[in-house]
Amino acid sequence: MTKNVGGIDRILRISAGVILVALAAIGTLGAWAWVGLVPLATGLIGWCPPYNLLGINTCKNKNV
Repeated sequence: MTKNVGGIDRILRISAGVILVALAAIGTLGAWAWVGLVPLATGLIGWCPPYNLLGINTCKNKNV
């Protein structure tokens, strides 16, 4: 798995994921907010399967 999520994209994914999971944990948004685990995981790992399928790469360092 080569990294295809970089920089600002990672920061936005992690931030959105943390916010959604936190809101799900306190019961504000309900069960659907647990979907925030997906952007959180892809941001932390640095690899996004749909990006890979579509040939998108926001990582500046192409060799990582």
